[in-house]
Amino acid sequence: MADKKFNKGSAGQNRKASEKFYQDYRQKEGVSISSTGLLYRLLEQGEGVAPCEQDTVVVNQRILNFDGKVIADTYKLGMPDVFTMKEAIAGLQEGLMLMCVGARYEFVIPPELAWGKRGASNKIGPNALLLFDVRLLEIRF
Repeated sequence: MADKKFNKGSAGQNRKASEKFYQDYRQKEGVSISSTGLLYRLLEQGEGVAPCEQDTVVVNQRILNFDGKVIADTYKLGMPDVFTMKEAIAGLQEGLMLMCVGARYEFVIPPELAWGKRGASNKIGPNALLLFDVRLLEIRF
Protein backbone atom coordinates (compact mmCIF):
# COMPACT_ATOMS: atom_id res chain seq x y z
CA MET A 1 0.00 0.00 0.00
CA ALA A 2 1.43 3.37 -1.02
CA ASP A 3 1.78 6.20 1.47
CA LYS A 4 -0.69 9.00 0.98
CA LYS A 5 0.66 12.52 0.95
CA PHE A 6 -0.13 14.28 4.21
CA ASN A 7 -2.62 17.08 3.61
CA LYS A 8 -1.77 20.15 5.69
CA GLY A 9 -4.85 22.11 4.61
CA SER A 10 -5.09 25.79 3.83
CA ALA A 11 -4.71 28.52 6.42
CA GLY A 12 -8.43 29.39 6.22
CA GLN A 13 -9.65 25.79 6.41
CA ASN A 14 -7.33 25.05 9.33
CA ARG A 15 -8.35 28.19 11.23
CA LYS A 16 -12.06 27.35 10.94
CA ALA A 17 -11.63 23.67 11.88
CA SER A 18 -9.24 24.58 14.72
CA GLU A 19 -11.71 27.05 16.19
CA LYS A 20 -14.48 24.45 16.14
CA PHE A 21 -12.24 21.84 17.81
CA TYR A 22 -11.21 24.41 20.45
CA GLN A 23 -14.81 25.36 21.30
CA ASP A 24 -15.90 21.70 21.46
CA TYR A 25 -12.96 20.72 23.69
CA ARG A 26 -13.68 23.61 26.09
CA GLN A 27 -16.99 21.92 26.91
CA LYS A 28 -15.34 18.71 28.16
CA GLU A 29 -15.42 18.01 31.87
CA GLY A 30 -12.30 19.06 33.79
CA VAL A 31 -10.94 21.43 31.13
CA SER A 32 -9.24 24.63 32.30
CA ILE A 33 -8.13 27.60 30.24
CA SER A 34 -5.06 29.74 30.86
CA SER A 35 -4.82 33.49 30.30
CA THR A 36 -3.07 32.83 26.96
CA GLY A 37 -5.82 30.51 25.70
CA LEU A 38 -4.11 27.18 26.37
CA LEU A 39 -6.68 24.51 27.23
CA TYR A 40 -5.55 21.79 29.61
CA ARG A 41 -6.92 18.81 31.44
CA LEU A 42 -5.24 16.78 34.17
CA LEU A 43 -5.33 13.06 33.37
CA GLU A 44 -3.01 11.78 36.13
CA GLN A 45 -1.53 13.57 39.12
CA GLY A 46 2.24 13.76 39.62
CA GLU A 47 4.46 14.64 42.57
CA GLY A 48 7.28 17.05 43.26
CA VAL A 49 8.30 20.19 41.44
CA ALA A 50 7.41 21.54 38.02
CA PRO A 51 10.03 22.39 35.39
CA CYS A 52 11.10 25.97 34.73
CA GLU A 53 12.41 27.62 31.57
CA GLN A 54 16.04 26.62 32.21
CA ASP A 55 15.35 22.89 32.64
CA THR A 56 15.55 19.93 30.32
CA VAL A 57 12.55 17.59 30.36
CA VAL A 58 11.99 13.95 29.47
CA VAL A 59 8.45 13.30 28.26
CA ASN A 60 6.28 10.80 26.53
CA GLN A 61 3.94 12.60 24.19
CA ARG A 62 1.36 11.98 21.52
CA ILE A 63 0.85 14.95 19.22
CA LEU A 64 -2.24 15.12 17.04
CA ASN A 65 -3.56 17.60 14.55
CA PHE A 66 -7.04 18.99 15.19
CA ASP A 67 -8.35 16.44 12.67
CA GLY A 68 -7.00 13.49 14.70
CA LYS A 69 -3.99 12.71 12.52
CA VAL A 70 -1.03 11.59 14.64
CA ILE A 71 2.05 13.76 14.12
CA ALA A 72 4.29 12.01 16.65
CA ASP A 73 3.84 9.35 19.33
CA THR A 74 6.66 8.48 21.74
CA TYR A 75 4.29 6.26 23.75
CA LYS A 76 4.04 3.96 20.74
CA LEU A 77 7.74 4.20 19.88
CA GLY A 78 8.79 3.47 23.47
CA MET A 79 11.44 6.21 23.33
CA PRO A 80 10.68 9.41 25.25
CA ASP A 81 11.60 12.85 23.93
CA VAL A 82 14.30 14.84 25.70
CA PHE A 83 14.47 18.59 25.09
CA THR A 84 15.14 21.88 26.81
CA MET A 85 12.12 23.90 27.77
CA LYS A 86 13.36 26.71 25.53
CA GLU A 87 13.15 24.36 22.52
CA ALA A 88 9.43 23.72 23.05
CA ILE A 89 6.68 25.74 21.39
CA ALA A 90 5.12 28.39 23.65
CA GLY A 91 1.97 26.40 24.45
CA LEU A 92 3.90 23.29 25.43
CA GLN A 93 6.30 25.32 27.58
CA GLU A 94 3.37 26.84 29.40
CA GLY A 95 1.69 23.47 29.86
CA LEU A 96 4.80 21.69 31.08
CA MET A 97 5.27 24.34 33.78
CA LEU A 98 1.90 23.22 35.22
CA MET A 99 3.09 19.63 35.59
CA CYS A 100 4.95 17.70 38.27
CA VAL A 101 6.99 14.58 37.52
CA GLY A 102 4.69 11.65 36.79
CA ALA A 103 1.75 13.84 35.80
CA ARG A 104 -0.11 13.34 32.56
CA TYR A 105 -2.04 16.16 30.90
CA GLU A 106 -3.88 16.88 27.70
CA PHE A 107 -3.13 20.25 26.13
CA VAL A 108 -5.04 21.91 23.32
CA ILE A 109 -2.58 24.39 21.88
CA PRO A 110 -4.05 27.10 19.64
CA PRO A 111 -2.05 28.04 16.52
CA GLU A 112 -0.76 31.27 18.04
CA LEU A 113 0.92 29.22 20.83
CA ALA A 114 2.22 26.64 18.32
CA TRP A 115 3.51 27.21 14.78
CA GLY A 116 1.00 29.92 13.84
CA LYS A 117 0.55 31.01 10.26
CA ARG A 118 3.65 29.26 8.95
CA GLY A 119 3.00 25.69 10.10
CA ALA A 120 5.90 23.25 10.49
CA SER A 121 7.37 20.34 8.55
CA ASN A 122 5.08 18.55 6.16
CA LYS A 123 2.57 17.54 8.85
CA ILE A 124 1.49 20.78 10.53
CA GLY A 125 -0.34 23.23 8.34
CA PRO A 126 -0.75 26.97 8.79
CA ASN A 127 -3.13 28.00 11.60
CA ALA A 128 -3.35 24.43 12.90
CA LEU A 129 -4.38 23.72 16.48
CA LEU A 130 -2.56 20.81 18.13
CA LEU A 131 -3.60 18.30 20.78
CA PHE A 132 -0.83 17.01 23.06
CA ASP A 133 -1.10 14.06 25.46
CA VAL A 134 1.99 14.49 27.65
CA ARG A 135 3.46 12.57 30.59
CA LEU A 136 6.36 14.31 32.36
CA LEU A 137 8.85 11.53 33.18
CA GLU A 138 11.84 13.49 34.44
CA ILE A 139 13.24 16.99 34.95
CA ARG A 140 16.96 17.50 34.44
CA PHE A 141 18.10 20.61 36.26
